[in-house]
Amino acid sequence: MRIGLLQCDDVAPELREAHGNYPGMFAALFHKVDPALEFVVWRCQDGEIPDDIDAVDAWLTTGSKHGVNDGLAWVDDLCGFVRRLWEAGKPLVGICFGHQLMAKALGGAVVKSPKGWGVGMSFNRVETGTEWMAPWQPSLDLLVSHQDQVSELPLQTRVLAGSDFCPFYLIQIGAHFLGVQGHPEFTKPYSRDLMALRAELVGEERVREGEASLSAPVDDTLMVRWILNFMRRAMEGR
Repeated sequence: MRIGLLQCDDVAPELREAHGNYPGMFAALFHKVDPALEFVVWRCQDGEIPDDIDAVDAWLTTGSKHGVNDGLAWVDDLCGFVRRLWEAGKPLVGICFGHQLMAKALGGAVVKSPKGWGVGMSFNRVETGTEWMAPWQPSLDLLVSHQDQVSELPLQTRVLAGSDFCPFYLIQIGAHFLGVQGHPEFTKPYSRDLMALRAELVGEERVREGEASLSAPVDDTLMVRWILNFMRRAMEGR
């Protein structure tokens, strides 16, 4: 399978030597599940939006320090590309910012959460099971770093998992779009360093809570299995 990675940010320069950049994080994690996967990267944050929706088998949108409501031209262009994928029935999985972008592009809404930042581990209930959630489990716990959240859902959306902090954590739109607020590609050391870097923004108390949460197991590999199962099922349905 060839996956088009729609890169929407870079790891901060001061963290890049220790942790690499986002394309490498995704490749390292996904290759643990399927070493044969091929990633093709478009640097969307530099205005590099793909021309051909069929250039790859499925698409994956990364997180970003930018927000979908920031009024950036490349974000608007990427929303247009997302709508093209939707109309063509191409599989797309959105991670964090990508999850929010997908919802906004299809008529939903995204806001800054009044609950503040989500950092460290997030703990979520799986509310609706699907065929591609294999192996099955009733919870989905992933690392997060976000202030924005999806507040209104597009048509044809099913909420699959959520929590009191983030009700629309994992959503499926139609048969070929999947969005998750968490970051399966994050490692715990990266999450810890990112919290330290953003401590002034996030707040001391929330950072302490986030650091304490890192003792919990993370479902990163499980989420990748679910993503790949979803992509393959969506490809078969085209």
